[in-house]
Amino acid sequence: MEPDARTQRLIDPTVLDRIQSEIDSEIVVLFMNGTPVFPQCGPSSQAVQILGLLGVHYKSIDVITDPSLRLAIKDFSNWPTLPQLFVKSQFIGGNDVMRQMLEKGSLQELFNQLSIPMSDAPN
Repeated sequence: MEPDARTQRLIDPTVLDRIQSEIDSEIVVLFMNGTPVFPQCGPSSQAVQILGLLGVHYKSIDVITDPSLRLAIKDFSNWPTLPQLFVKSQFIGGNDVMRQMLEKGSLQELFNQLSIPMSDAPN
């Protein structure tokens, strides 16, 4: 059995500290490929659309501009793909999880339970 590729990478601890600082400094943080105005992949675009649909204020972090961050976020969350959503420092998931939660109403419920304002939220 081959070791997991993540265990073979050496992640700079300062990058992990930066990730922790980012998710601790904002209520909703989206690590993504690109920016909300110019997402660089379909899943990032979908995540932006979901948060936009709900009218949730969030901080986006473009991992394309920093390859060490792009690798480290995957190790930090133990989630292999981007984008990645964090709410109140807790990892929620990627766009597939966000989409499923939206369809079930549990994403809106999560934001309501955590008193995170939503505008233009669907009924």
